[in-house]
Order: sequence, then structure tokens, then C-alpha cells
Amino acid sequence: MSDPHAAATRALIFALLAGPMVAGALPAHAASFDCKKPDLAEDEAAICQTLSLNDMDVKMVTTFELLSGLLAMGARGELQDQQIEWLTKRGECKGDVDCLTAAYAARMAQLATVYEGVQRPK
Repeated sequence: MSDPHAAATRALIFALLAGPMVAGALPAHAASFDCKKPDLAEDEAAICQTLSLNDMDVKMVTTFELLSGLLAMGARGELQDQQIEWLTKRGECKGDVDCLTAAYAARMAQLATVYEGVQRPK
């Protein structure tokens, strides 16, 4: 029987390595939210209109979801709280593409740090 923790770890590594290739192959509106809804916030509209931000959004959300599956309940809750805080900060960027790009880069670095701290079976 395979170790579910090892499988999730492999999936996260795959997402981190293959994310840029997969994101480039996705439709233009593959963001983690509905780009067609009429009441998009300014940050969401900028993400939908900017392919590089859209790609970063897809990669970040995929990484976040895979990482959430690796964490125990308490750590998972903390990660979710951090994500909510990050989304609020992302919203403060409004439509500023440079600010949004920096926000995504910072969040991916945070998620990488969390991943490095995940307990692995010996």
C-alpha cells in the first residue's frame, strides 16, 4: 500500500515543476475564481486580464491546495488563515500589476517555506 503522505509530496513537487508548463496551456481565464462574473474586484480583474498574473494565480492555488493536504489539522487551519490574510493584502494592490506580481511571488515563497517544514516519513 502506498504512503498517502508520499503521494501528496510527489503531487506537490509535480505541481511546482510542471505548474508553469500547465498554466501556459490553460485557457486565458483559468484563474481560481470566475473571471466572467460582473462584480470582479480590481485585483481579480487585473489577474483575469494579465496572463502572467493568471498563471501565477493558478500555480499558487494549486500549490496551496496540495500543501493543505500535507498538513495536520492545526497547521492546515493556520495556512488557511494566512491565505485569507494574503487575499486581503492582494486586494490592496487593486489593479497594480507590479504590486500583484510581487504579492504572488511573496506568497509562493511563503508556501515554499511551509513545504520545507513539512514532516516527512523517515
